[in-house]
Amino acid sequence: MEWYTILAVSFLLLFVLMGTGLPVFVAFLIANVAGVLVTLGERGFGMFSNSMYETLTSESFVTIPLFVLMGEILFRSGSVDVLSIALDKWIGKVNGRMYYLVIGLSTIFGALSGAAAAVAAMLGRSVLPKMQKLGYDTNLTNFTILGGASLAPIIPPSLLVIVIGSLVRDTSIAGLLIAGIIPGLLISFILFLYVYFSISRKPDLSPSSSEEVETYSLREKMKELAKVSPFFIVIFSVMGLILLGVATPSEAAATGVVGAAITAAIYKSFDLKMLWDSLQSSAKISLMIIIIVASSKLFGQLLSFMGATSGLINFVSTLELSDWMMFFILMLIPFVLCMFIDQFAFILLAIPLYAPVVSAYDFDPIWFWTIFLINLTVGSLTPPFGYTLFALKGAADNVLISDVYKSAWPVVALFMASIAAFYFFPSIITFLPNLL
Repeated sequence: MEWYTILAVSFLLLFVLMGTGLPVFVAFLIANVAGVLVTLGERGFGMFSNSMYETLTSESFVTIPLFVLMGEILFRSGSVDVLSIALDKWIGKVNGRMYYLVIGLSTIFGALSGAAAAVAAMLGRSVLPKMQKLGYDTNLTNFTILGGASLAPIIPPSLLVIVIGSLVRDTSIAGLLIAGIIPGLLISFILFLYVYFSISRKPDLSPSSSEEVETYSLREKMKELAKVSPFFIVIFSVMGLILLGVATPSEAAATGVVGAAITAAIYKSFDLKMLWDSLQSSAKISLMIIIIVASSKLFGQLLSFMGATSGLINFVSTLELSDWMMFFILMLIPFVLCMFIDQFAFILLAIPLYAPVVSAYDFDPIWFWTIFLINLTVGSLTPPFGYTLFALKGAADNVLISDVYKSAWPVVALFMASIAAFYFFPSIITFLPNLL
């Protein structure tokens, strides 16, 4: 069987299984079991068990449940509410203040959850109805929610980054985590600028006259800043220790959990029930992720064993495409496919095929995989089938899907412009990782 036939049949089987509504990890397990039986027979299950064992015992995968647990503790303890109140007071009486608040909140929530769809759904349920009641423009409100939520997979600590770093050989997970800081904050700033110029051009987008906003003195704002200072414990215990070279990502994830527990205790919201609920939730999520990743590794091994990977590499090498053309093709595929399937699922499908091509073209791995992750985010919010779009629509029943689509296009344009900037100015991404 030719390599392209093997690839087509393998991916078609996965798409059909996912299309039936099966969970991603179940689809991967079925596809792998079928692949093992067809190619290796019963003796191939030794490869399957080895793949599971290597994943479960890998030091890098300890990071996943620890980061999930850190976010669970901060969310369930209500510590994030303190940060939201402080951010609200610091924004103060600014024209279109709720727009800026949403972008700020989604940046914070995204850093804690790492899931764009989850942040979009959360803000769609909580903030959107309030803004509509106050008279804010629905389309611009949707823009801020979609744009801010899409920062979730980019700003560290990101579970998707850890999964990519664990599956791609000879790539620093610490470097990938750090690489998302500047691009994430830069895109967040671009979203702020878009809102500012939109309101400047059309003042009626902001109902500042109908919204009662209390004015706070500098002293009161500094008090709020003091209240959120415990969060710096979490930031330092994760990103600070990685930047200083004191801790690996796995060690930083562990200190992040300790930092989250200390922060919750300072806010007097830490108790055994909250901790137990956090442990249960993080265990369920982490186990599912690890099973999926283990299955993805085996999927890659099967493709390699059947000659599909080497066939693809040989085919790509005969194309003699320029670097920018290959980069464009590699980015076009996730942009289109992530309209239809989950980001996580696509990562697991793509990495076994992308990694050898990235190596063959000698792309900087940290630079490439960071842009790859940003591009996945763009695909998931692109009409008509973007994953994040439906998360927002599902959370906001009174919003038309056509309005969600209309709001998404400016976000897509800004993210694509950002990707172009990162392509031509790679140091935006590589500056911080190079400091390591």
